[in-house]
Formats: sequence, structure tokens, C-alpha cells
Amino acid sequence: MDSEIKEEIPVHEEFILCCGVETQVLKCGPWTDLINNQSGTRPKLLIFIIPGNPGFSPLYVPFAKALYSTTKRRFPVWIISHAGHALAPRGKKVLKSSEDPNAEEIKDIYGLHGQVEHKLAFLRTQVPKEMKLVVIGHSIGSYFSLEILKHAPELPLTLPTLGAKK
Repeated sequence: MDSEIKEEIPVHEEFILCCGVETQVLKCGPWTDLINNQSGTRPKLLIFIIPGNPGFSPLYVPFAKALYSTTKRRFPVWIISHAGHALAPRGKKVLKSSEDPNAEEIKDIYGLHGQVEHKLAFLRTQVPKEMKLVVIGHSIGSYFSLEILKHAPELPLTLPTLGAKK
């Protein structure tokens, strides 16, 4: 039964040009555009997954579906690929991201610092400023998550803690 529920959960794939690099974003739930959705149905929280290497988003789809199902489908779950780790299939439209006015040119987009800046630019241009974020990182994605906390204290971020005593 659990696998049946997970199968019917919608997953939308987008390729966005972020910091000049094609970026795959998998979006679990009906919300594909949070910035332009001003309706009362816009969620107040986004669960954002940053994968470990090789930065391949589809590996995290079962986990994203389980999270989405566990939260009773109230909050979108998005997974972002690492910059340069996924290319759009031939004929697939690549959406242009609006530019972050605070962004500087990222010289080493494929390095550690560049990957952090890439995720920050995505969050700043694709997620409303007032929306709360739960960021889940796996392996190097955890490092990126911590760096995002350090470099963007203005973002309303929460990192889940596993095994914490109450």
C-alpha cells in the first residue's frame, strides 16, 4: 500500500539555467512555481534536498516522495542537482532563472565554493523570501547546507537534526 501511495505522488522535472549552468530540479507536489503563485494555496514551508555526490537528483525521488507523503502532502519537496552534474535531454526546454541582484560572478562554479553559491542563487531567485526552508543535505550536500547557513543568515533555514535528545 505504501508503494502505491508513493507512485501516485506527482514529481515534476525542470531544467533551470542557474548561474549560467543547466540545473535539474525535481519538484514533488503540485507547486512548481512558488514565486509567481500568490494564491492562498501557496505553502508556508519548502523541504529542499541537496544531494551528495554524484549530485544526481533522481536517486533521491523515493526519499522525497516518502517525505511528501509523511507531511500529508502539505509541503513541497524539491531536489536540486549539483551544477554541471545533469544536462537537459535534447529537446527539453531549459528555463531561465531570474538573476540574483546580490550575486557575484562565480569563477569556480564546479568547485566547493561555487556549488554553495549555485544553491544560494537558486534559493534567492526561486523561493519567496518569507517561505521557511527545511534543508536536508546528504554527504557533501550537508557541507553545502552548513555553508549556506553561514553565508546567508537572512534565509529562514532550518536543518533537521537526527538523533537529538528531547
